[in-house]
Amino acid sequence: MRRVWMGLLALVMLAVSGCGYNAIQSQDEQVKAGWSEVLNQYQRRADLVPNLVNTVKGYASQEKEVFTRVTEARARVGSVQASPELLDDPQAFEKFEAAQAQLTSSLSRLLVVSENYPQLKSDANFRDLQAQLEGTENRIAVARNRYIKAVQDYNVTVRSFPTNLTAKVFSYKEKPNFSVSNEAEIARPPQVNFDAAPAPASGATN
Repeated sequence: MRRVWMGLLALVMLAVSGCGYNAIQSQDEQVKAGWSEVLNQYQRRADLVPNLVNTVKGYASQEKEVFTRVTEARARVGSVQASPELLDDPQAFEKFEAAQAQLTSSLSRLLVVSENYPQLKSDANFRDLQAQLEGTENRIAVARNRYIKAVQDYNVTVRSFPTNLTAKVFSYKEKPNFSVSNEAEIARPPQVNFDAAPAPASGATN
């Protein structure tokens, strides 16, 4: 009797392996790991925002609208619960992506404004924060690309025959991904060229 049960167990394990169950599990874990790294880098960026805003305020206190937008964008990012369940909720994922995109845009505006304040550009603390932010944006781009690839592999598996049958049995669905249309814009680090000469005023003569 024991041999019969062992034989049945072996057949079950062979069937599970052949139907793609293990592949789905492996790719699902890769998606979760990729998502954790994306969140880690986004949190690194969010942690830089208060110090960056305060440093710019020290030299450009009149830029209240810019500071307000950055602060509100950071708060909006924090209000989105980036739980594991978000990976199975396209609408929640879209909301998270939109919040991060808004923070990216606000930070870019903040750094553009800093170009108008030579003393700020020469401040060692600001330059260090700006370098950290650019490095973090690069890490975000790398993490996002890895996540995109992991989700693509997973989604192909759960949609392909015969693994799609296994996915349906165990309720594995496609996962939302970052939008390809705005990938280049969102992933691009804010650019600030401290060495660039100021643009000539319109209508200026030689």
